[in-house]
Amino acid sequence: MAESETAPDPGPVTISEIIARLEALTDREHVTLGEILSGFGQASFVPALMLPAMLVFSPLSGIPLFSSICGLTIAAVSAQMLVRRRHIWLPRMLRDRGVSGARLRVALSRMVRTGRWIDRNTGHRLHLLTAQPMASLFTLICLCAGLAMPFLELVPFSSSILGLSVLLISAAFLTRDGLFALAGLGVFAIAPAIPLVIWMGLV
Repeated sequence: MAESETAPDPGPVTISEIIARLEALTDREHVTLGEILSGFGQASFVPALMLPAMLVFSPLSGIPLFSSICGLTIAAVSAQMLVRRRHIWLPRMLRDRGVSGARLRVALSRMVRTGRWIDRNTGHRLHLLTAQPMASLFTLICLCAGLAMPFLELVPFSSSILGLSVLLISAAFLTRDGLFALAGLGVFAIAPAIPLVIWMGLV
């Protein structure tokens, strides 16, 4: 008799569901990026793009080098989305980085309201912006945002703003809401102004 096949995990459909899956890991003493991503499957590119964006937008961005790790992860996932890889691959240097379960729990508790707001306000609007060829353009924006984060490590709020941009774009991919993709583009456009404003303030 043939063994019954297990239905594949359809993956998360809301940001609140993604946060709930992450909360299941917070009872561990230490959680690595590889463990976080493995909970969503190797083919779950949109959650893999959203997760580091969500984390860098949270209070965890204050941890030294954390923004850089998240940025490089965003860049790696975006690049693989652009070349249409079927499975996500990350170098061990990124997969082994992590945070304590307690810190992750605190960060997620502050993301719950944001996640619920996005879930409530997304809908099927301007869906052509989340289909090809426009999807590749917005993925390229995520790639640029991720690559910029290590260079903005010492500039307050810069990485978090870029993280918000990627979070909005990945939410657009998840829900097929092109309006959120445009919002992410707008946030990405103002991000370069943050270092300039800080520099002018210092001068």
